[in-house]
Amino acid sequence: MMTDAHATPGGDGRHSAPLPPAGCAPSPTAAPSATSTTSPLAVSASAVTVQSATSPPMSAVAAVRAGLRADCGRCAGLCCVAPGFAASADFPISKPPGVPCRNLTAAFTCGVHGELRERGFHGCVAFDCLGAGQRITEHTFAGVDWRTRPDTATRMFDAFAVMRALHETLHHLAEALTRLAEPDTAERRTVPATGTARGAGPVLAEVRAVWALTLTLTDADADTLLAADLPALHRDANGALTAASALLRAGTRPPALAGDLVGARLAGADLRGADLTGRLLLGADLRGADLRRADLRGADLRGADLRGATLTDALFLTPSQLHAARGDAATAAPAAVPLPTHWLATPAAANPATGRRTRPAKPRPGAADGGGRTVARERGRGGRSRGR
Repeated sequence: MMTDAHATPGGDGRHSAPLPPAGCAPSPTAAPSATSTTSPLAVSASAVTVQSATSPPMSAVAAVRAGLRADCGRCAGLCCVAPGFAASADFPISKPPGVPCRNLTAAFTCGVHGELRERGFHGCVAFDCLGAGQRITEHTFAGVDWRTRPDTATRMFDAFAVMRALHETLHHLAEALTRLAEPDTAERRTVPATGTARGAGPVLAEVRAVWALTLTLTDADADTLLAADLPALHRDANGALTAASALLRAGTRPPALAGDLVGARLAGADLRGADLTGRLLLGADLRGADLRRADLRGADLRGADLRGATLTDALFLTPSQLHAARGDAATAAPAAVPLPTHWLATPAAANPATGRRTRPAKPRPGAADGGGRTVARERGRGGRSRGR
């Protein structure tokens, strides 16, 4: 388990420890440039703040969302230094916080990146900073790195933890804004919440307000970041996302899932619309389960078996959650959260509900395959295009 000074928000006020970088491909770049490149996250934070009472342009939301991806070639190896971890099923060695991993190279890349899974660094495979690393390196510290300026190390590492939490919050808020703008959602006028009717308008206003504040903080200097009241922001974000989740799950009949779900046998289960926020699903058997419109915010999916599961419309799923789980080519995930590349090479397992092998899910045309490549449109029978 990684240790850090900050935790990322779960769905119900609980916090999940930030799992260790998925999809962080080593780059031949020797060191981060001192000249910051334009980041999608820099899309007019002040303009979005002004528009918080109305609606941020969906093009701006999409641009920010596109920037929430790790680019290790633009980072000073922060995920390999800042967090600490203990020898466990996730890591073969222990490392104190603030001490460089023994596999970190002089070029800020991982010397064993292509062998992480085989060497037992499953926590590293699962972790995704969602672009916080390059944001801190290029923007907050303007290209300065902790090796050439050791006096900045502690502040840089602490700021990285804050930025990682902010980026995960932005990830969820961007999804909420995008989904709430969809026509079928806009038609749902009210949903029950804590005994009162919450309309789509008030929910959107709440999400927009937290979005504006969070986006502004990502543009702040290190002192402002480190002074930010993260617990208060997490409470506001969780409240807004919980209201959005209720609206987005309206019309489903989710099952009641009481008690401990660690190792739960849920193969083939109908979990549509289930509220799984902050739930422990470690090692759960979810083969062939239907998780459409289930809220997975903060759910711990480490070791969960998602082979053949349907998560196409699952809410608030992150790359880290998928990379921490087990899946195959038949697992269907949201378009914005690509399947881990090694899943695509895993043959489809038999569907426990039917005993038949599940047909592999096809990536949507134009979607990234998890390794930064774009998936070309595939053709099915009769020459028709097939997506996931």
